[in-house]
Amino acid sequence: MHRCTRGAVVRPLTPCPAGAGAGSQPCGCDRGHGGRPVAAGGGGGAGPPAAGRVPSGPLPPHGLRTSAPPLRAAPRRLPGRAGPGRAGAEARRAGGRGVAAMSGLLLRALRSALRVPAAARPLRTAAPCAAFAKELFRGALSKEEVFPYPEISNEELQEINQFVGPVEKFFTEEVDSKKIDQDAKIPPETLKGLRDLGLFGMQIPEEYGGLGLSNTMYARLGEITSLDGSIAVTLAAHQAIGLKGILIAGTDEQKAKYLPKLASGEHIAAFCLTEPGSGSDAASIQTRATLSEDGKHFLLNGSKVWISNGGLASIFTVFARTEVVDKDGQVKDKITAFIVERDFGGVTHGKPEDKLGIRGSNTCEVHFENTKVPIENVIGEVGGGFKVAMNILNSGRFSMGSASAGMIKKLIEMTAEYACTRKQFNKKLSEFGLIQEKFCFMAVKAYVMESMAYLTAGMMDRPGFPDCSVEAAMVKVFSSEGAWACVSEALQILGGLGYMKDYPYERFLRDTRILLIFEGTNEILRLYIALTGMQYAGKILTEKIKEIKKGNVGVALEEFLNKLRDSMGRKVDFGLAGDRGLVHPSLQESGKKLEENVYYFGNTVRGLLSRFGKTIVDEQLVLKRVADVVINLYAMTATISRASRSISIGLRNHDHEVLLTNIFCTEAYFKNNYTMAQLQKYAEENLDDCIKKAAKHVLEKRAYTCSHPLDRTF
Repeated sequence: MHRCTRGAVVRPLTPCPAGAGAGSQPCGCDRGHGGRPVAAGGGGGAGPPAAGRVPSGPLPPHGLRTSAPPLRAAPRRLPGRAGPGRAGAEARRAGGRGVAAMSGLLLRALRSALRVPAAARPLRTAAPCAAFAKELFRGALSKEEVFPYPEISNEELQEINQFVGPVEKFFTEEVDSKKIDQDAKIPPETLKGLRDLGLFGMQIPEEYGGLGLSNTMYARLGEITSLDGSIAVTLAAHQAIGLKGILIAGTDEQKAKYLPKLASGEHIAAFCLTEPGSGSDAASIQTRATLSEDGKHFLLNGSKVWISNGGLASIFTVFARTEVVDKDGQVKDKITAFIVERDFGGVTHGKPEDKLGIRGSNTCEVHFENTKVPIENVIGEVGGGFKVAMNILNSGRFSMGSASAGMIKKLIEMTAEYACTRKQFNKKLSEFGLIQEKFCFMAVKAYVMESMAYLTAGMMDRPGFPDCSVEAAMVKVFSSEGAWACVSEALQILGGLGYMKDYPYERFLRDTRILLIFEGTNEILRLYIALTGMQYAGKILTEKIKEIKKGNVGVALEEFLNKLRDSMGRKVDFGLAGDRGLVHPSLQESGKKLEENVYYFGNTVRGLLSRFGKTIVDEQLVLKRVADVVINLYAMTATISRASRSISIGLRNHDHEVLLTNIFCTEAYFKNNYTMAQLQKYAEENLDDCIKKAAKHVLEKRAYTCSHPLDRTF
């Protein structure tokens, strides 16, 4: 134990009373206030390690290092003329074809040398409790879930960094995104490079030939693969949903039979759920599987639409209606999941769809006509397919956060280069306040996306952690909408340049729009988030009411005192802020705002449950606002926790992280307050009845019916 340069006694995880602590030089206390000189170049090296902390070298944000050069806009050239160095670029590409293959082999060998058993490399986080996001609906903040921010071990960090370099090199030197977009096809040599790097088996266990990456490591590579939207979708459709059913619900025999070739990329997988008459309403699918008379196989008939990898896949996860006899002996139609091989026969696909964005990914209709599927190829139980489908979709959504953040970070680099060199009115664009506001907006969004994604990945990586589907859905909604908004702002900065096909910016815009629709539309996910959380809170509230009716004086007194404290102006304290709080002094105000929002959100949810009861499921405008608040609460939590960790261990630029966190939390706090005011009964801010009335009129007439402003009555 010693004192830092500002007089704070160094203890594990105790805030330094210095308060100002957002300097860029750590002091040796565990709050990173400054002390030992830092080498030129802005390193973040710490002084003597705090008691109980393992010393380590400086790390960039979230502990993962990237060294890829920023993307540059393609230079203008006259039609028909090759750009400078094109021949050299082609030669480098041809000469580098073997790089991916060699890199993949080297990575596997290195990984074997570095491998540490999974049990020996746990995340350094507190043991999990029930469910963080659901507890927010009760007005509770399970801080042990999210403080400290999840970390990976040094071994895992070293391991993932060995993957990052070759993958970044491949994407920056060998992937021609412009050609992929123009040709609406990923070239065979690019697919081969992806196979050689092992990217088709990122989350498949090593025993089946995959890389066996954790969710955190998978998210990190997702930052790089997202630099080309078509490739990102192809890989995600293959492993995040296409083969995920086999991983999470398949038998040992199914895994042994299918996963090795799926891991190598020899076989590509597709996920077949959506039908012409069944989109978000997955339970209404009409594809049918009929059991044969001998009971050895099912005959599959039906069509699926918008299937990513539909024309490339050899293996399909298909959902179909089957007849199931329930416990009462009644025959009912239920959904069952199947593994279908193209070689089973009767499997055809339509021509690739001509899409707005992600043009290089293969999207088409897939048809099944009397396809014989062995009963051994049922995933899970007959009749249990809907649950399998939901588990597949829920498990993969979190990765959209890191993928979106990776894309936006590159977009910031590209756009900042332009803003710092382009001059108007004798000033650089970067000197104008309205342009600076846009860069701040993009930086904040990217930071929040990253923070939410890696917090959720860390939760999912902990052994035995319960369902994280609500957290993953929140990451997906925030990140997809944030990415769309950021790309729009970037194009506004670039002006006409951003609209030209000679440059990559308009492709980012086209590729990003689908994110709000993929893997559950954001509207459906908002309803899922709100209803899942309110159902959780409602059960606990119902139990309390039962106890009060039974005459439980303790429960009744607790409720009475809570209401009394609220009426007298309760001071909310969850232990985040204050002298003994978990957050750093420079984040105290944000911590207080989070605490207050969480508490009053719980009160708001209780009021809504009392007011609407079971009919809350029909109040979609109410549920949307509930989801918006809780998404902001989770985002605030993730950023505060991450920034606190960054200060504690002395990451470079942690003062910038604090700034971004405080900006976001302040804005989110006031948005939440306004939204919760709208949710109060008889609130003047609530225009739901007017909105419904106006929409009803438009939809009844199926047109805009206002008279033209030039019309006259005389």
